[in-house]
Amino acid sequence: MTLDHLGIAVRSLDTALTFYRDTLGLAAEGPEEVPAEGVRIAFLPVGESRIELLEPMGADTTVARFLDRHGEGIHHVCLRVADIDKAVADLKQRGAQIIPPDVRRGAGGRRVAFIHPRSTGGVLLELVEGP
Repeated sequence: MTLDHLGIAVRSLDTALTFYRDTLGLAAEGPEEVPAEGVRIAFLPVGESRIELLEPMGADTTVARFLDRHGEGIHHVCLRVADIDKAVADLKQRGAQIIPPDVRRGAGGRRVAFIHPRSTGGVLLELVEGP
């Protein structure tokens, strides 16, 4: 496993990019809409990992609800795995709660799965399949 990215929930992607891209000088990839997750995102490479900025596309989305409860900030940690089907099967066998219970397509068409914070000690953990 490798750290793929840190997801940061923001109210405005454009405002967040003003800081991360224009002030910090990070190159932005995107923006991209991920309708299945109800977000508009941009990735900012940092060394071997990336920062993912997540703006909700509507009030009734997971990220919008997160922002209402917690405000802007770290939303999730994403780990890259070679075989997501195997990783998810192993985690389910060990009692981890995958939400929703299936692997699906995320940003860039990559296969992703999320592990409920109840299983991880309070952190939403995403798995993404990649080389």
